[in-house]
Amino acid sequence: MSISELQAFISRYKIELEKRLPPFLESLNCPFSLKEAILYSINAGGKRVRPLLMLAAIQSYRSIKESDYKVACAVEMVHTYSLIHDDLPSMDDDDYRRGKPTNHKVFGEAFAVLAGDALLTKAFEVISSINELDANIKIALIRELAKAAGAEGMVGGQAADLDGEGKDLSIEELEYIHRHKTGDLLSFSIVAGGILGEAPNADMECIRAFSRELGLVFQIKDDILDIEGDSEEMGKAAGSDEGRGKSTYPRLLTLGGAKEKLFLHADNAKEYLRSLSGNPLLLENFVHYITERSK
Repeated sequence: MSISELQAFISRYKIELEKRLPPFLESLNCPFSLKEAILYSINAGGKRVRPLLMLAAIQSYRSIKESDYKVACAVEMVHTYSLIHDDLPSMDDDDYRRGKPTNHKVFGEAFAVLAGDALLTKAFEVISSINELDANIKIALIRELAKAAGAEGMVGGQAADLDGEGKDLSIEELEYIHRHKTGDLLSFSIVAGGILGEAPNADMECIRAFSRELGLVFQIKDDILDIEGDSEEMGKAAGSDEGRGKSTYPRLLTLGGAKEKLFLHADNAKEYLRSLSGNPLLLENFVHYITERSK
């Protein structure tokens, strides 16, 4: 599969996701002001990398079903919740996200918190309500997502990130932050694809290892883009991590060292794919896509 075929996959399935995601939230029976804040961030766009990776992992084993989109939409709800909360003044205090004012800048901090809370809880409702899925698969997905999003995953990574501001972290401490704050939800997306695709147990171990490596690739690339990226293209201010005194791979290893680390983890990720019994060419091309992205 070529990169052009990957782009065709992204274009096709991103359209399918964009059609299905807002209706889950437009039908909420809740105060209009809350629904408005929720839909503002959901409809702000974005690459939808996590749900697309989930669908790519499924397609390594079988064709995509309608029920798969529901899990993919749940993943994007959790991701969007994390961005809303990450941008808060008490967290990273960002003014722009995806080229638009952040949620709290438009709706205030209280409604931004509530919008994030609503998205997180709705995601679990969506997965638990998929009638087409076997109960054991739903339980497995919910367990994996709760761990990836919770204190041992994304929330713990954010806490470590806050603790590390203004400190000189070691590479091991920085890798802990990256693995959990960014990597765990991305990893869940790929693992969920393996679960839904009913990948063999031996494959699941390689899928987990691949997903962890790809999570680091994604965040190291973010660190590099914070220096080299174009603010307008990324939809947020470049240099924001440096301005907050955060440790990053370029800061600890130099920009050249960070790029070496990026390609090391990308190569590791591709190596794990070689052991899969399915057809992982789409996932392999995602490694290249994430490594070479400009936003």
